[in-house]
Amino acid sequence: MKKYTDSGKKDTRSGFGAGLTELGKTNDQVVALCADLTGSLKMDDFKANHPERFFQVGIAEANMMGIAAGMTIGGKIPFTGTFANFSTGRVYDQIRQSIAYSHKNVKICASHAGLTLGEDGATHQILEDIGLMKMLPGMTVINTCDYNQTKAATIAIAKHKGPVYLRFGRPKVANFTPEDQSFEIGKAVHLQEGTDVTLIATGHLVWEALQAAETLQKQGISADVLNIHTIKPLDNKAILSSVSKTGCVVTAEEHNYLGGLGESVSRVLAENTPSPQEFIATQDTFGESGTPEQLMEKYGLNAEAIVKAALKVIARK
Repeated sequence: MKKYTDSGKKDTRSGFGAGLTELGKTNDQVVALCADLTGSLKMDDFKANHPERFFQVGIAEANMMGIAAGMTIGGKIPFTGTFANFSTGRVYDQIRQSIAYSHKNVKICASHAGLTLGEDGATHQILEDIGLMKMLPGMTVINTCDYNQTKAATIAIAKHKGPVYLRFGRPKVANFTPEDQSFEIGKAVHLQEGTDVTLIATGHLVWEALQAAETLQKQGISADVLNIHTIKPLDNKAILSSVSKTGCVVTAEEHNYLGGLGESVSRVLAENTPSPQEFIATQDTFGESGTPEQLMEKYGLNAEAIVKAALKVIARK
């Protein structure tokens, strides 16, 4: 069984900031827009080094999306930055009409997603954003798992033609993917070979899935682990290849089970090879205030919950 090592906990939003800094040096068409959250989105370095390419729009997220759409007409590659709740729910009409409908080359970069926003509570903890964004025709949806992957994804999406939703978070989490990785949109990362159960995870739950796989190994259970960083377009081939070996699957995400990664995987299985599936996700509920650790435990979004789901789904085969 392959072992993964945490090289030192880092927040994924800092990975975004590092990627944007790199793009500032290498791609003069990249511009950045922020809705009064420059520090929170780690956009300070880009702002300091490229003030002519940074636009502070204030607390006017809808206007930011309209400006970004307009900038693409002149060939610019705009990266918008604010919290996930304000990047989607507050501006859905503008994204749908001004960006997605005309396939504008806007990169919607969303921090502080999910429950791990923590103490700010339910009004800020959006748990339906993946569903909102994946239903928009032509929208690419990416949810990265650690600092290194977020940096690589930020750089990669600048080369992609079309709208992208890039989702990342606030807390410091395990940083375990390669620093020099090549990020391929729509291509799952096969982290662990296994034969008894498939664990498919995205975002912060990828590390938890790896921890769950270790626990299951000690119980004599072999888990196949996939990191699905791109929820749309989904890597159907990787999912089907894994489930053809194991015959059952657990999906894990920091999102509502309605509309998220789990439902996308269910569709693939239903169309090709119906298989038992268990969902690790929030159960059609809003969040609440608490530390990220407290909330992930209360809502069952951790390695322990994944292990229990794996045992349950194996019994259903």
